[in-house]
Amino acid sequence: MAAAKKGKEFSTFKGRPLVRCGDEIYYGSMEEPYVIRMQIKSKKEVNGEQIADKVTVQLMATDPYLSPRRALIKSSEKKGLFLAMDIADIWLGRALAGKM
Repeated sequence: MAAAKKGKEFSTFKGRPLVRCGDEIYYGSMEEPYVIRMQIKSKKEVNGEQIADKVTVQLMATDPYLSPRRALIKSSEKKGLFLAMDIADIWLGRALAGKM
């Protein structure tokens, strides 16, 4: 018998999906009205490991009928992934709660 297919499980951060493809990270669900896109613009080496140095954070509407320019709600550049994830969680939480 064929085994039942399971949906692919994503990593999560504070209960929301976190998906990385190369130097782009998406935070949030595409089924909700907003999602965060983070782009790693530069990296630096620390103890032999490459870590994100400059990260662009963008709050975007998930409406497929909007042009990419209109889908962009907010944008900022942060130093390091920790600060980028921090502001991403705040922006997404406020946007989904309708407190923008």
